[in-house]
Amino acid sequence: MGRRIGILTSGGDCPGLNAAIRAVGKAVREEGGITLVGFRDGFRGLVFDKSEDLDAMSLSGIISIGGTILGTSRDKPHRMPVGGKELDMCEAAAENYRKHGLEAIVCIGGGGTQKNALKLKKMGLNVVTIPKTIDNDIPCTDTSIGFDTALGVCTDAIDRLHSTAMSHQRIIVVEIMGHRAGWLALAAGMAGGADVILIPEIPYTPERIAEAVKKRKLNGKRFSIVAVAEGAMSLEDAAKIRKLAERKDKSEPGEERGKLAGSLSAFHKAHAENTLRLTNLLENMTGIETRLTILGHLQRGGSPSGADRLLATRLGTACVEAVEKRRFGVMIAVKAGEIAHVPIEDVAGEKKLVPGDHEWIQSARSLGTSFGD
Repeated sequence: MGRRIGILTSGGDCPGLNAAIRAVGKAVREEGGITLVGFRDGFRGLVFDKSEDLDAMSLSGIISIGGTILGTSRDKPHRMPVGGKELDMCEAAAENYRKHGLEAIVCIGGGGTQKNALKLKKMGLNVVTIPKTIDNDIPCTDTSIGFDTALGVCTDAIDRLHSTAMSHQRIIVVEIMGHRAGWLALAAGMAGGADVILIPEIPYTPERIAEAVKKRKLNGKRFSIVAVAEGAMSLEDAAKIRKLAERKDKSEPGEERGKLAGSLSAFHKAHAENTLRLTNLLENMTGIETRLTILGHLQRGGSPSGADRLLATRLGTACVEAVEKRRFGVMIAVKAGEIAHVPIEDVAGEKKLVPGDHEWIQSARSLGTSFGD
């Protein structure tokens, strides 16, 4: 068979995935005698052997294309939807790994991908991962593929919203992705000059936000921009979730734990409408016409920025170097600007949240930006 390396992209799509696939593929070709096997639609492709050899033509011209030529899914190998049920298909994934005679499997993805990769590692597969997520919440790396491009999209959106907010003397609330971590909303809010920035790590009080907006109006400012991470929540809601989570953690596995987990899930689903409720509340509290813009999947799409292409290329080539050196079971990261190998165990199941004293927050507060706290 010759030497063979597998590759897949998993989780949500983002700009820069194709650049990473290209980097791995071209670096493999330069090594000589190695075939890159692409698995379609994430771990589903590895489980059901949806594969193809990626040759030079497959990789040509894809560095500037968004999304992923391999397709993606959020399917997990240990909970794979099959015939209306969720089955543990890890052994099937391992069998296909061996069937193709793979020397290693490269998994490009976010937090869920890191956890899935760890399961495959524990089954004896040689795994190397590359971090990607527009949320920038993967620990042990300075940044991840997709964040810079999404930041540019969100900043541009806020710039455009400034025009209509100013013209109509409105409050415009713009919802930005980020369920648990507020890196993208924080960075875009700062870069776009938002007047209020709300992130999951800093619970807000609606009255404080209204006060900040009213203060701007008293100072002659005819509009306000409120950048909100989708997972941002009020102090009251944060307290409820914290109590539910504490009860779940203390409970024994069984019916009670299941009910608490269901309550948490239901709470988070109900919270999905929170930004709309906040928009209406601000209009009522301030008397200023308020509109909501949800950027949604616009943040994931489009051509990757130069910074993301560079990052993806560095991580992809470093990934092949790790395989050549037999450095398996690691995520290829960037620390202080330098490539680093991080054990997947240090990453899986963890999230990089915004510290309350982070330099970005301190800088924003120095400008008078409100965080609603």
